[in-house]
Amino acid sequence: MLVNFMLGAEHNFEGQTDFDAGVPAKRSFFGRINDRFNEGYFLVQERYTSTLRTVLGNRKTGLITSIAIMSTAFLLLPFVGRDFFPAVDAGQIKLHIRTQPGTRIETAKVIFSQVEDQIRTIIPPDQIDLIMDNIGLTPETFNYAFGDGSTISSSDGEVLIALNAKHHGPTEKYMKQMRSHLQQQFPDLTFFFQPADMVTQILNFGLPAPIDVQIQGYDPANYEIARRLRERVATVPGAVDVHMHQVVNAPDLHLDIDRVRAAQFGLTQQDVANSLYISLSSSAAVQPNFWLDPKMGITYTVAAQTPQYSIDSINALKNTPIPIHTMSNRTEVLGNMATLTPAVMPVVINHHNGAPVYDIYANTQDDDLGSVAAKINRIVKEESKSLPPGTKIVVRGQVESMNEAFNRLGIGLAFAALLVYLLMVVNYQSWLDPFIIICALPGAFTGIVWALFLTQTTFNVPSLMGAIMSIGVATANSILLVTFANELRANGMDPLEAAVTAGYTRLRPIIMTAFAMIIGMLPMALGMGEGGEQNAPLARAVIGGLSVATFATLFFVPLMFTLIHGRNANTTQEAL
Repeated sequence: MLVNFMLGAEHNFEGQTDFDAGVPAKRSFFGRINDRFNEGYFLVQERYTSTLRTVLGNRKTGLITSIAIMSTAFLLLPFVGRDFFPAVDAGQIKLHIRTQPGTRIETAKVIFSQVEDQIRTIIPPDQIDLIMDNIGLTPETFNYAFGDGSTISSSDGEVLIALNAKHHGPTEKYMKQMRSHLQQQFPDLTFFFQPADMVTQILNFGLPAPIDVQIQGYDPANYEIARRLRERVATVPGAVDVHMHQVVNAPDLHLDIDRVRAAQFGLTQQDVANSLYISLSSSAAVQPNFWLDPKMGITYTVAAQTPQYSIDSINALKNTPIPIHTMSNRTEVLGNMATLTPAVMPVVINHHNGAPVYDIYANTQDDDLGSVAAKINRIVKEESKSLPPGTKIVVRGQVESMNEAFNRLGIGLAFAALLVYLLMVVNYQSWLDPFIIICALPGAFTGIVWALFLTQTTFNVPSLMGAIMSIGVATANSILLVTFANELRANGMDPLEAAVTAGYTRLRPIIMTAFAMIIGMLPMALGMGEGGEQNAPLARAVIGGLSVATFATLFFVPLMFTLIHGRNANTTQEAL
């Protein structure tokens, strides 16, 4: 009824048509648009039919041309790249700053303020909502469970930058500028960016970078191997923020107690250590004591500690009094029974399955994760040839999850295609017709690769989902054409004429199906709106795959139909 109203004759105010009033009927506005569309469609249909006859009349040339076009996908495939998920501009930046080992938190605060001033020269002030610093370690140990472990001492921390939600420039652009500018202004500091959005943090499984090259083993030479490997990874194109997580050169004072000398004073090594702990870290580190406020019911820690300004040199530390318990009101200074020597010590020690490890973290810039990981894997294979016994190098992080997901998805697609093919074999009672139907799939693959290459989009989970959707629609359109051609051939029509007639008749539903999907995916392919970059690869893969797969269905599938069934028909005639 609605179609009759919109496409039929025009109505007057009394609800009568011009035909009812004895006047020749006039088409409605939508009816006239439909007529113009049909005129254009019939013109395209006639031109398509003549072109298809030309292609089928020169099947050898058409086959070579089709194979050559589809082969371009394999030439472009190395330039597309791979990512686990597309990057999303969340307007958040998480910059980690590591000062020289042993830097006090008061000095680190000043350095962080200087870095903030440089950041404000890179990012316009009207695009910054908030800059917040987290310096040093939290005193509550349970908070370590909520972090990624990048902050290992009072000498490093994080700068959290929240950009203006309404208008701000590309976040990746600002990060790229800060990488080069800050390192030039502060050459003695280490800078690296960590994932700021929740999605990337989950994909990294708590690691501060998507690539983690881990050296595992007990050999003392592993640290030198890690340093050499870090230098090589830093030269990889596209790898940025390359740094070693473990810091092993923090300044330290080594206390060597002369037990014989201490025993002469009636002291043990534990007595000397406890007294020094109280002086440096308060009595709460050795013997916690609490006071309960009777009015408020709140417990307060009571601790005794030497003021920090009184221990400002090694000589002051040597003059630390050590009480002698065997003699009342008698003390002895630390320097009379111990020696203090400068040394270095590791700030953090990590283990994996009980074995010590060194972690080399790397991020990506201006390149995809798969390409950078492949280059790093080649370096790892070269280094693995000369490792000491019991030492191994493992690449972990988001790249490990990406490879596992791609492998499983590839195996699933292969089995799904095989099962669909076998199902069509059962339905068609033939091995050839299902093969003709799936001949449209190489065209879909070619379109997907071209679309991703032209839009500078990588293969990732959303784009692979779009590939599955385009392959499904392309297969359905191919089934529509091949089934009708088989019906015509069963009625005695020549295979070539059957293919041309099937293409002529099924052109409208094939184009309708493909264009409806393509037009529906266009807004998503633009990637506009908040978080639009996440779903844009899916739409681009669908548009590219269906665009080329539709041409493959309309030209390459009829060509294969005539090649296979035409040969079978000639063989049958020769047998008769």
